[in-house]
Amino acid sequence: MNKKVLRSFIRECKTKHTQEELARLSQETSQLLRCHHRVKKAQTILLYNALPDEVDTKMLLSELYLQGKTLLLPKVISDTDMTIHRYNGEEYLSKGRFFGIMEPDNSPFSDYSSIDLMIIPGMAFDKRGNRLGRGRGYYDRFLSQMPSNVYKIGVCFPFQIVPMVPSDSHDVMMDEVVYSHNN
Repeated sequence: MNKKVLRSFIRECKTKHTQEELARLSQETSQLLRCHHRVKKAQTILLYNALPDEVDTKMLLSELYLQGKTLLLPKVISDTDMTIHRYNGEEYLSKGRFFGIMEPDNSPFSDYSSIDLMIIPGMAFDKRGNRLGRGRGYYDRFLSQMPSNVYKIGVCFPFQIVPMVPSDSHDVMMDEVVYSHNN
C-alpha cells in the first residue's frame, strides 16, 4: 500500500467512529501518556494541539502545564515549515492561519538541546515506529533538525496502527507509539 492509499484508508477508518468514541480513545491514550515514565521524568516536552481527527491532547497539555513542565507547541508558518513555541497557557493561543489549530503567538523556541521528549501525531504508524504524516512533511523536516537522542513518542488511535508504513530515507522514525488498546 503506498502512502496516498494508506492515508485514504485511515481517513475512511476515522469516519466509522463517532466523536464520542474518538473522545474516549483520546482520554485513554492521554492516560497512558500521563502515566508514562518518560512523560513523568521530562521537563521540556514538545506536544501538539490536535486537529479534530487526531488524539486530543488538550487535557494532557493543561495537566502537564500545571505540573510546571515546559511545553512546546508547533506553529505552521508556511506551506512547508513549522516552528515550535513555548506554551504559556490557553489564553495566549490564537487560531493558526493554515489549519485553524490554536497556536502560540510568542517567539520561536530554539534551544532544541533542552527538549527531553516529543509527542507527535500521525495518520498511521507501524509497530517498528514508522510514521505516516498528512503528506506535507512538516514534522519530518522539523524532526531532521532535532538532536537524534530526543525520545519521540507517536500517538494515534488503535485503528491507525498498520502492519507496515511505507517509508522513505527522509522519514523520521518514532522510538515508541502509544495508543489505547481498546477499540
